[in-house]
Amino acid sequence: MRGRLSTLIPLVLAAAFTLPASAARADSINVATCNSSALRQPFMPWADVAFYTLSPGGDFEQPNWALKGGAVRAPGSEPYAATGKVGNWSLTLPAGASAESPLTCVDATYPTLRLFMAGTGSVAVSLVYRGTEIPAGVAVSGSAWLPTPVTVTAAPLVAATSGGTAQVSLRVTGLSGAPRVDDVFIDPWNRG
Repeated sequence: MRGRLSTLIPLVLAAAFTLPASAARADSINVATCNSSALRQPFMPWADVAFYTLSPGGDFEQPNWALKGGAVRAPGSEPYAATGKVGNWSLTLPAGASAESPLTCVDATYPTLRLFMAGTGSVAVSLVYRGTEIPAGVAVSGSAWLPTPVTVTAAPLVAATSGGTAQVSLRVTGLSGAPRVDDVFIDPWNRG
């Protein structure tokens, strides 16, 4: 846990200085999870023992993410059954295309996210809160389906400045190539 805090502290401080003064004053921080979705350890084969929850529609089996600029649902899925079963769909995100998830509740315990990518190219990953995009990182794909590195988000800060919880969406934007994206998971910092 100490390692996660040392990673989060610089991000939280940087983000705090970019928020309006009124948003930077939080009366309380809710550390109880606000999302009751099932927790699993989808990245255990890659030595990540964290528990994650699937983001809303993050398996792309239903067309419920907002797709723009040439992003398309495409047949095929990551082969590891990270959601409990191998799916049938994923997203293709050519450069400039984006996909945004439905809203999900986050609180101060949602520090990271992780997803699977294949193909060639890269994507930018962001959190969207009240129309403002908060960059979280960039992921680069290889040719085969593999999980991305852990991406730290500003979800704890957004929740803290919103009275403890916040409704956010996740946005993935193609930067280069035409990578495939599948099974987007959020880490609610729950260790069982």
